[in-house]
Amino acid sequence: MKLFDVYPINHINIVKGQGCLVWDNLGQEYLDLYGGHAVISIGHTHPHYVARLTEQLNKIGFYSNSVEVPLQVQLAEKLGRISGREDYQLFLCNSGAEANENALKLASFANGRKKIVAFTKAFHGRTSLAVAATDNPKIVAPVNENPNIIRLPFNDSDALKAVFDDEGEEICAVIIEGIQGVGGIQVASAEFLQAIRNLCNQHGAYFIADAVQCGYGRSGKFYSQDYAAVDADIYSMAKGMGNGFPIGAISISPNLKPWHGMLGTTFGGNHLACAAALAVLDVMEQENLMANASKVGDYLITELKKFDKVLEVRGRGLMIGIDLPPELSHVRKELLEKHHIFTGTASPNVIRLLPPLNLTQAYADRFLEAFAKSI
Repeated sequence: MKLFDVYPINHINIVKGQGCLVWDNLGQEYLDLYGGHAVISIGHTHPHYVARLTEQLNKIGFYSNSVEVPLQVQLAEKLGRISGREDYQLFLCNSGAEANENALKLASFANGRKKIVAFTKAFHGRTSLAVAATDNPKIVAPVNENPNIIRLPFNDSDALKAVFDDEGEEICAVIIEGIQGVGGIQVASAEFLQAIRNLCNQHGAYFIADAVQCGYGRSGKFYSQDYAAVDADIYSMAKGMGNGFPIGAISISPNLKPWHGMLGTTFGGNHLACAAALAVLDVMEQENLMANASKVGDYLITELKKFDKVLEVRGRGLMIGIDLPPELSHVRKELLEKHHIFTGTASPNVIRLLPPLNLTQAYADRFLEAFAKSI
């Protein structure tokens, strides 16, 4: 049997990681400014993380949600406190797509409606409802096509208001990334997020904040939507939540009421996943990583804006997009192959920086020096 060939592969075999660095099987060191799609939040093989997972695995790794799992309660309490949502409820699952799928389903259960407002350049996942809300027809199979998705321009409050004026009593929910990841690090304005909140309040719809990539402290606040000083009804999260261990979740407003069997999962909230997530929150708190993300991210953004050849620098904290002209489309490849720095990309020529939240200014300078040489 061969692997199903769906991933373009860099022929590099990473065998070791520590902090913001990784090494291949030939011993070559790389600076990791991508964190495996924003997944590595507290650094590779953080000692506390490794110790907590090892300790849990030596006790029990998995049992189902048919029994008490005290770690779930501990995780809910800690996540509620650190995120500033102590009165919210937590449903644990396995991935960002699953989190968004459950968020949309929950909203529809709550108000009995079908229509979902999503935005241009959005990416919400690859499962049925999540991919229907995603703005990429290439990955939407015919069976995923959904006539209930209303696609609107990102950051266009007038278009949003017009749709609510026409169809407000049929709209189930609005789903939005506070900072679009795959869409090229497009930042939702505070005014736009506030308009979503107000229109959802007026029409009985639900505000779903997709924080899968832009959440968990990456922006310098726990959820990037917090910059708008509004509360969503449901926050979806994953990626940085487990520092590489598969885990996702939705944080749910107390206005939404559960019933037995409403949502479900086999692996979600298992003992190992909860241990991983608790270790991440421990380190984030102990090492003040949200403040570090804000400080080092601001430094990077300020320095990157000094390059004349850069068209635009977007983002917040350690979620940064560098928009380059077509003649500099080689830069990302050169950063990897010549300077041994992992970065991400978004179409057509955006370099995405999504490093661990403990990135130091020294590593930021190492990237800036290599970037200057490459452009």
